[in-house]
Amino acid sequence: MSLVIRPARPADAAELHRLIVALATYEREPDAVELTPERLREQLSAERPPFECLLAELDDRVVGFALHFANYSTWRGRPGLYLEDLFVEPAHRARGIGHRLLARLARLAVARGCGRMDWMVLDWNAPALDFYRRIGARPVDGWVAHRLTGDALLALARADP
Repeated sequence: MSLVIRPARPADAAELHRLIVALATYEREPDAVELTPERLREQLSAERPPFECLLAELDDRVVGFALHFANYSTWRGRPGLYLEDLFVEPAHRARGIGHRLLARLARLAVARGCGRMDWMVLDWNAPALDFYRRIGARPVDGWVAHRLTGDALLALARADP
């Protein structure tokens, strides 16, 4: 097994898109992906891309990814790293690929002076919850994730309080 973890490049847009669709399918939202390979390519080519992404290549085939971006902790006064998505194709799980992706992200976070890494996990995803517990991650008690999208986001943007 030859595993390489490397940053995604614009030429990887189609493969990354394929994995994003596979993740959406795994998370029971197969029709939710609006993103196209073309948009991914544009974003990865941008002077300031809106995200960074690590790819896991097993024997020269992309089998996983970790898409992340910077955030900031006002209490710590330090940057953080937010992991938006981590995915390894089901056929390639339990080989340490997800662990290697997270370890690379942790090294990146430490090198950048980040005070923390954050991510969310679906409450029904027992394999992911178990995996994260094994590496020492713990749920953040007392916090409830919230989100504005679609019409609610537009309505608030148009509000004049």
